[in-house]
Amino acid sequence: MKKIFHLGTCSTCQRILNEWNAGSEYELQDIKTEKMTAEQVDEMIRLSGSAESLFSKRAMKYRGMGLHEKTLSEADYRQLIIDEYTFLKRPVLVDGDAIFVGNSKKVVAAAKDHLGG
Repeated sequence: MKKIFHLGTCSTCQRILNEWNAGSEYELQDIKTEKMTAEQVDEMIRLSGSAESLFSKRAMKYRGMGLHEKTLSEADYRQLIIDEYTFLKRPVLVDGDAIFVGNSKKVVAAAKDHLGG
């Protein structure tokens, strides 16, 4: 799979996508308008090693739903990401067995290097 999961309304995602300049072989999926499937989330979990590594604790709903006061399991993280796109750390670049999750400078630079940029 050669795919980039992003949020079309997120200026940070847009900036990173422009910086990456990924080729047309990468399919873009706006996770707000095209819901992620359980299979897609499971593949990202497999590649990243855990559902928690994909989960954004910076999402507004994290505190709003009181999740910061709970101990969440891997199954909880997985289901929350499937149910609510806002919990996915983004953007996520998947290229075969390589995955780059989130918008930290280190991850963005590593993905750019991977893309040949």
